[in-house]
Amino acid sequence: MKTLKVAMVQHRACGPDVQKNTALALRCIAQAKAENADLVLFPECFLTAYRFPRICETLRPVEAIETDEEFVRWRESALEDDSPPLNQLRQAARALDIGVAATCFTRGKKYPRNTVFLIGRDGSVLLKYSKVHTCDFSLERYLESGDGFQVCRFDGITLGAMICYDREYPESARELMLQGAEVILLPNDCDCMRPFRLRELSVEAMQNMVGIAMANPPGESAGCSCAFHPMVWGREENSLVVADENFDGLVYAVFDIDEMRSYRAAEDLGKFRKAAAYRHLSR
Repeated sequence: MKTLKVAMVQHRACGPDVQKNTALALRCIAQAKAENADLVLFPECFLTAYRFPRICETLRPVEAIETDEEFVRWRESALEDDSPPLNQLRQAARALDIGVAATCFTRGKKYPRNTVFLIGRDGSVLLKYSKVHTCDFSLERYLESGDGFQVCRFDGITLGAMICYDREYPESARELMLQGAEVILLPNDCDCMRPFRLRELSVEAMQNMVGIAMANPPGESAGCSCAFHPMVWGREENSLVVADENFDGLVYAVFDIDEMRSYRAAEDLGKFRKAAAYRHLSR
């Protein structure tokens, strides 16, 4: 039987202290390995923390604040692909034979990006995805958006990734499904999870016949790290696990990949698309 056990980290980063966050991430990876997880999924921007300079709260145009000293320090603190914290997580993945979905702000062309790296058991980077649907109505207007969705193979399973606000756009999960994603990993950092955002993930799993795993920091109306499978017919719900709001620790879910593949082969969601009629989707 082919399964995928995902450890979702429901814990808040230690502020913008990359060294402390990296040490914490390494402890989480070791704990997940001790529980026989195949892959560890961190919340959004865990290594760098999901923090912006205070001047960003003014929501002024980026050109008006880009020379501010605090903004410059924040922009330059974004990690690069070979930054030591990411290399430490890659070494841990290789040493412990486990997958890691590591998250942080990364260097963009000019401004930071919100990124997840999917690291394989051998420490190689299988996928680097930067958030496409940045929250341009708020602080993420100071980030560069990613320019596409990708999938990769991990343990013979096709994985994709989207980040937080991406889930509000049905195109995100559908694009990954069309590339063959079987499980979508979702780093998250937001509140108001119950009931609608959980329902949203449940429906996206059903409509795209994919598994979805989401990791979110704990907090009032936050937390709720969860996993959904696509199988709905003859069942009351399709959740594998939904954590409490304030639970602090690792949350585990096991996807039965063989059962999901049999379900996908038998059911028809997504198989009879009428793409010629979707004239406005690329606008």
